[in-house]
Amino acid sequence: MTRDIFQPSGQIQFGIFFQGVNSGTIWKAPQAGSQTDFESFRHIAQTAERGKFAAFFLGEGLRLREHLGRPHALDVVGRPDAQTMLAALAAVTKNIGLVATQNTTYNDPADLAHRLSSLDLISGGRAAWNIVTTDNAWTGANFRRGGYLDHADRYKHAEAFVETSKRLWDSWETPTGPARRVHHEGQHYTVDVTPRLLRSAQYRPVLFQAGDSPDGRDFAARQADVIFSAHPKFDDAVEFRRDIVARSIAAGRGASAVQIMPASEFILGATDQEAQEKKAWVRSLQIGPQQAIAYLEQFWGRELSSYDPDGPLPEIDPVVEETSETRGSGFHGAKARQLADQWRAEAKDKGLSIRQFVTSKTARIDSTFTGSYTAVADHLAEYARVGAVDGFNISPWLIPTGLDDIVNHLVPELQERGVYPTEYRGTTLRENLGLETPVRSGEPAHV
Repeated sequence: MTRDIFQPSGQIQFGIFFQGVNSGTIWKAPQAGSQTDFESFRHIAQTAERGKFAAFFLGEGLRLREHLGRPHALDVVGRPDAQTMLAALAAVTKNIGLVATQNTTYNDPADLAHRLSSLDLISGGRAAWNIVTTDNAWTGANFRRGGYLDHADRYKHAEAFVETSKRLWDSWETPTGPARRVHHEGQHYTVDVTPRLLRSAQYRPVLFQAGDSPDGRDFAARQADVIFSAHPKFDDAVEFRRDIVARSIAAGRGASAVQIMPASEFILGATDQEAQEKKAWVRSLQIGPQQAIAYLEQFWGRELSSYDPDGPLPEIDPVVEETSETRGSGFHGAKARQLADQWRAEAKDKGLSIRQFVTSKTARIDSTFTGSYTAVADHLAEYARVGAVDGFNISPWLIPTGLDDIVNHLVPELQERGVYPTEYRGTTLRENLGLETPVRSGEPAHV
């Protein structure tokens, strides 16, 4: 087998994606737990480890989400710092990887590389970095840097940041030193530092990346170990794999150099009918009357509380021309009046109320696996057979018990089919993902 030919492993793995800001988590039901108490994080991380999950993945936002100029009260809007929480979880877990979402735009490479190295050493080689970029001035206002980075430059900046971080982690000629001094002088920062921490048990943190634009895919093909993708459905996943393999080869890496773990939601039951009934219950709690009205308010730019959530969409027009990013990227940039006309026509044609319409717009149609444990296991075994993905990053719709049925029922079904690990391969995240030891980075390009 050559490095230019992709060979399916015949296996899949799971990760848990504990989201930050989101509307998919049910958090007002009696069964829902806190988004800030350590107990919620401990419970779900230990459940995932019992299910031999590869990684515990924390999303993170850098500014409190707003709604019509006020803090958004109908969503999960904030929680403890990701690396602080993961360091605490390192003490109560043994094998599961610990993935921190960290932004290249609002960090310094020497400082972030040191903090990630600290997590890697504390956890015994289980740390990972989910690399994200930001360019909007609304987020940047928290850092007194609003608007300083052009949208087109965000990956150029990120590449210099990641390359510098890799050189810091690669500073030791041998595992015990001495370290070489690292110098980088670029457009946005200058680094001249000798790293303070020794190499970890897994050499350096595993790198995840989630950008899906052409620039994002190329960046991942050059720099990432794992892509956190948005392509879980079978045909789309197969095509995405082909694209990433081609980009990885073009970047001078092997066909299997970058693993793919798409974001997914699982709604399961003992039978298909039970799973469908559970799905209806989940959707009813994800989008309640208040959430439905608030969703439209973001696009209309005005209060709509006088409208019946079980009635038709508002006949009045939006008062904004274009939506802002204050509720997140999913709401940003829509041409509000044009969208309102389109939505009113669509809802009328389909006979949908406000609540039904918003549910249809927000449901994770493309990322949800619904069915009996047996049926879903059979479906996922086909993914493993063709190598469509390397695993799935599961977004639980309930905290902290949202993984229980997956670990208790789906995982054993997958293990019986021989497509899911029965034990961890090693003690580090890199070992458990089956990743090769990185090639030591060379001198940088000055960008």
